[in-house]
Amino acid sequence: MAILDIMLYPHTILRERCREVTQFDRELHRLLDDMAETMYAANGAGLAANQVASTQRVIVVDPSREDRGSELLELVNPTITAFLGGRVVGEEGCLSFPDIYEPVERYEAIRFEAQDRHGAPIRIETDGFLAIVVQHEVDHLNGVLFLDKLSRLRQGLAKRKMKKRYGGTDLHRRLGEE
Repeated sequence: MAILDIMLYPHTILRERCREVTQFDRELHRLLDDMAETMYAANGAGLAANQVASTQRVIVVDPSREDRGSELLELVNPTITAFLGGRVVGEEGCLSFPDIYEPVERYEAIRFEAQDRHGAPIRIETDGFLAIVVQHEVDHLNGVLFLDKLSRLRQGLAKRKMKKRYGGTDLHRRLGEE
């Protein structure tokens, strides 16, 4: 396994719509393993493939706070099939926007479908933190950033923070090289 570079905003790949996975092979398994290792190294709860420069429709999520790795979900071709319950506002961060946290409105519960690393179907209905993380990561696969859900004022502030902190375009960071 390897820790991958995380693409930082405004890297152009973050705006790409990821393509459906059709090959459930060793290469996909390696990507999933590397994404999980990268997510844990960055202390994240989720990671989308385009955040590590892949345009495959793949995410990894782990909502556990205490026992990291105990609730890891590898989701290939995830699709949210229903938004359930009301909407809630919670502070969100993103590994592509280091140290920036903003209030984002999401559905409190969802139903989604995906495939596992071997292509077997997964169907889950969930609420709480897992629902929020899955919505955030599926947005990434569609080229949508949590920044897009903010007011213009908050978007501008977040963009300025990123520009001041990291400079130009198409940036990435290698964990451990802050």
